Amino acid sequence: MLGIMQTREAFLYARDRELDLVEVNPKAHPPVCKVMDFGKYKYEEKKKQADARKRQTIVELKEIKIRPKTDDHDMEFKLKHIRRFLEEGDKVKITCRFRGREITHPETAQKQLDIMAERIQDIGSVETTARMEGRTMTLVLAPKVSKAQMMAKKRQEEQRARREKVLAAGGSEAEAAAAEEEEDEDWEDEGEDNSLN
Repeated sequence: MLGIMQTREAFLYARDRELDLVEVNPKAHPPVCKVMDFGKYKYEEKKKQADARKRQTIVELKEIKIRPKTDDHDMEFKLKHIRRFLEEGDKVKITCRFRGREITHPETAQKQLDIMAERIQDIGSVETTARMEGRTMTLVLAPKVSKAQMMAKKRQEEQRARREKVLAAGGSEAEAAAAEEEEDEDWEDEGEDNSLN
């Protein structure tokens, strides 16, 4: 806290210390300024944003379409897709579309959706129960484990594997710790690459 001073004095004070004079609150009377290394500040902000992006997870809603007359083999095939989507941490919306007179028997679609929900109980749960919307019946399934938890677990497993590899090759504890830090940097770079795409 340097108190109130003239702009010219503040500028000279910052220049003498090889720092920048940054206006923080221009609406205050008098305006509030800070003497800081602005380049370093921008770098730290960028690192914080990259870290936030790395920890951010995007849950997608995948859609699987069936019909009331969908055969058992096709249902098995679609169940494999549903299982894969849930394992990846995404939600799944199952849509059963009725055509023509099929709408007079909504219980067949209800039965299909119930069977599907029952078959994935081990990795998913019903988020929205089956309901009619016009000529379609929909059901939304959600994974039991969140995408963020899955990514954190995967990251820990990769770090552990890298550490064991270094130790197995005759490396020291310090080298193993350095390998773990490299892994963290790789994850950060990967997060930045994904954000650019």
